[in-house]
Amino acid sequence: MAKADTVEKLIEKHKNSGKFFEVNNLRCFALDEGTGEAVFCIHGVPTSSYLYRKIVPALAQRGLRGIAVDLPGFGFSDRPKDFDYSFPSLAKFCADAAKALGLEKYHLVVHDVGGPVGFALAADQKENILSLTILNTWIDVVNFKKPLPMRPFEKKILGEAQLAALQHPTWHLMFSQLGANKTSEIPKEEIYAYVDLLKREDGGKAFLKLMRNFDHSPEFRDKCYGAVQNVPYPVQAIWGEDDPALTLDRYGKEIKEVAGLEEIQTVSSRHFLQEEKPVEIAEKIKHFIKDAG
Repeated sequence: MAKADTVEKLIEKHKNSGKFFEVNNLRCFALDEGTGEAVFCIHGVPTSSYLYRKIVPALAQRGLRGIAVDLPGFGFSDRPKDFDYSFPSLAKFCADAAKALGLEKYHLVVHDVGGPVGFALAADQKENILSLTILNTWIDVVNFKKPLPMRPFEKKILGEAQLAALQHPTWHLMFSQLGANKTSEIPKEEIYAYVDLLKREDGGKAFLKLMRNFDHSPEFRDKCYGAVQNVPYPVQAIWGEDDPALTLDRYGKEIKEVAGLEEIQTVSSRHFLQEEKPVEIAEKIKHFIKDAG
């Protein structure tokens, strides 16, 4: 990487590669590249569309329209103080964002918190979903417990202190433990950018609101299950097999059983498999769409 590629320049490059659009009076940001059938990607925490910056062009190169939107409170999208940062509210936002982007029907990709959000979206918008690709996430919201590094963010005061401590070096350490198998092959400035995008404008307050607003109700679990059971579209799961937080043995197996899948496809990565395996993931999505069509 050239010396000129500072964190600030990488973030500016990311910004310039996408576009701003409006959803319900919110100024929102999306990566949107390519033509053909749309692939709508939903991120989790503490990330943004930046996590899909390698996936979107890889999809475009394969004749698809890759799209990744910053949820409200993340990346370059607005961070309204009075926004409802619950899973159902974010699912509705995604449905409205899809409409604003002119997507009548689309393939859906979900990851991390984007899993429950995307499941709720799909359950409510089944007629608009062409296929569902599930990356490392969870579906049994009733019995889900946050991974240990994320639990402090649930608590008042402790969460604010943990967020303040989340700086470039501490995030890099966490990323190396949870995010990727070969962190040394990812320029550290690219990893640092996640922190700056998380904290811009509001210091990460929206992130804390979301972390304290998980839906653990049986009713919401039923809705999530409704996104993968008896649905009119095909479902697949691709897993970073070395994820120490949302493990293949527990959470991958959970998805497999609930969705009735024959297999879970795996790639050699940890939680942020989009960083290490974008081409492999894009290829799997492309073939899945072709086979489904």
